[in-house]
Amino acid sequence: MPGRLRLADAVRGRVLYGGDYNPEQWPEETWPEDIRLMREAGVTLVTVGVFSWARIEPDPGARDFGWLDTVLGLLGDAGIGVCLATPTASPPPWLGARHPGTLPRDPAGAVVWYGSRNHFCASSSVYRERAAALTEDLAARYAGHPALRLWHVGNEYATPCWCDATARHFRRWLRRRHGTLDALNEAWGTAFWSQAYGSWDELIPPRRAQYLVNPAHALDFRRFTSDALLECFTAERDILRGHDPHTPVTTNFMPFFAGVDGWAWAAEEDVVSADIYPDPADPHGGAENALVQDLTRSQAGGPWVLMEQAAGAVNWRPVNRPKPRGLMRLWSLQAVARGADAVCFFQWRQSRQGSEKFHSAMLPHAGEHSRTFRQVRELGAELTSLGGEVAGRPVPAGAALLHDWDAWWSARGEGRPSALVTHDGLLRAWHRALWEAGITTDFARPTADLGRYGLVAVPHLHLLTDESLRNLTDYVRGGGTLVCGFFTGVTDGDDRVRPGGVDARLRELLGIATVHEWWPLAEGETVTVTTTTSSSTTPAASGLPGTFTGTLWSEDLELAGAEPVAVLKGGELDGGPAVTRHRHDAGTAWYVSVLPEPPALRALLAHAADAAGLRPELPGLPAGVEAVRRGDLLFLLNHSGAPAVVPLPAPATDVLTGRDHGTAIRLDRHGAAALRTGARRNGAPHAPHAPHAPHAPESPPA
Repeated sequence: MPGRLRLADAVRGRVLYGGDYNPEQWPEETWPEDIRLMREAGVTLVTVGVFSWARIEPDPGARDFGWLDTVLGLLGDAGIGVCLATPTASPPPWLGARHPGTLPRDPAGAVVWYGSRNHFCASSSVYRERAAALTEDLAARYAGHPALRLWHVGNEYATPCWCDATARHFRRWLRRRHGTLDALNEAWGTAFWSQAYGSWDELIPPRRAQYLVNPAHALDFRRFTSDALLECFTAERDILRGHDPHTPVTTNFMPFFAGVDGWAWAAEEDVVSADIYPDPADPHGGAENALVQDLTRSQAGGPWVLMEQAAGAVNWRPVNRPKPRGLMRLWSLQAVARGADAVCFFQWRQSRQGSEKFHSAMLPHAGEHSRTFRQVRELGAELTSLGGEVAGRPVPAGAALLHDWDAWWSARGEGRPSALVTHDGLLRAWHRALWEAGITTDFARPTADLGRYGLVAVPHLHLLTDESLRNLTDYVRGGGTLVCGFFTGVTDGDDRVRPGGVDARLRELLGIATVHEWWPLAEGETVTVTTTTSSSTTPAASGLPGTFTGTLWSEDLELAGAEPVAVLKGGELDGGPAVTRHRHDAGTAWYVSVLPEPPALRALLAHAADAAGLRPELPGLPAGVEAVRRGDLLFLLNHSGAPAVVPLPAPATDVLTGRDHGTAIRLDRHGAAALRTGARRNGAPHAPHAPHAPHAPESPPA
């Protein structure tokens, strides 16, 4: 694969600003007005063509590029860059009607019909041929266009399929992965329930079955589905690169969507971009934003693109709340603070028809004199002034959360001890605890080089490969601090339970002799946990409160060298360890066998981070105020819902307003500041970029 292009090639020292532009939904006389208002709003980038397949190819083999020529010409003349999309996420009705094999089928074999979007089977040769032909003509026509800044392939890849074409494709994939039927039968444990396969032709996707499907079969199918969709992406990407090797290529992730392996996909992109839609009614929306932003930055290995967000309300929740005044600005600046070099929305002009006519837009139904458009203009002006200060700059992080799609997929299988325990739910809880403690955090694969991080947290990795286990052991032996959550290291790469229930190497690392029983808790059930009274494990020495509540899980543990930091009080497991700490060579490994209530989890992780030499960017912040550094700027972001006064250790200038501040700064409700404070005071000893990144971080533009 040729060397990747950089986001800096498109950014050019700015923070790009804009959104999806769908001019085909509007009469041509509307287009000049769009351009005028885009310029007024400070728009510098729009994504064009995402859902325009039927407009470009109204009949099989026909091409209508005239309208697109006009649109790109208008945008280019106005100095507005274009992220030009291949429209292959939404095939036109004629493709499904004439070639029903291009349509996906559900696990029961029912056809998923056209009439919406993303209605294609990734294994269909006809779909792939038609998509490639359209991409070829699009690339040939617009490669080198002066308005072109990025190529955008497809949209939110997500669609699985269980059809016969998929079955044939799946068999080929299984042959490559396992080599022989004997190896496949061993990996899948087909001796159970008489499932042994004697011929490759017998293998099918895990369709609707009489009872539970084989979990190893289901895990391989999830891996295959991600790879099959990735083949569609890379096929179009390679066509674009063949015509235009100088323009970066991206596609937009739904980062906490389980369907595709984000690490594998990010490695195939020039630019990593994401769609982020936290709920304005969620009091923890800022934490959710930070979670997705940190994951996307980690996948990118540096700056990234916020491809979609909402200017106000969305349309898919049971109740769709708009964003209060200032929240759109706050969450946009939060993305910039956490590494985004582009802030974009879905979409530019709000649709009057179709399924998303009540999804907000930069230019809403209320028009250019609306509160939303006024805020859009104000944000555009601020990003213009901010761009030169942050574009291409790093976001330092001394801690890492481990996240792996194989582990996520395996934990989603049926027949587990508790359906209440979810991989993404635990990631959210642990990341929020670190975020509230002021510790900027990367995400990393469990096989990544972790040596640059003072703290590595593992909320829940049900599946851990031998390579991952060796990596964690080496990290702790080398002096790292590991905090490990429950039900981790239970299965190997084929979802086979490890001898002893938890891998012996992990138990040795954690100082645990035996996990006698997993003891999951029912919904609403809690356990009481108290810290121990030994001199080395007092509350002050662990960060934990004297007594706290645990939820979701508990375990009957027997220790072998670990010291109990906190124990269960009352109930069947009274006196058993709940939180442990183990000195292992030069490092420390903690184990947490419950989900502590949020303040306790925050206190524990903050203590472990502090012991590892990590400090918040600005200690002692008011509740709900976030501080994160990017380059030379310290961003202060007020998520509390009320005004807040933040003490400052030294005078600073807010580059958003130009105002100087002495000993304190007042942040309005949903307020934000970007402070130039001089030399960095953070004690985090680690390099700013995660070594697991799929490509090298970008340097600041000259």
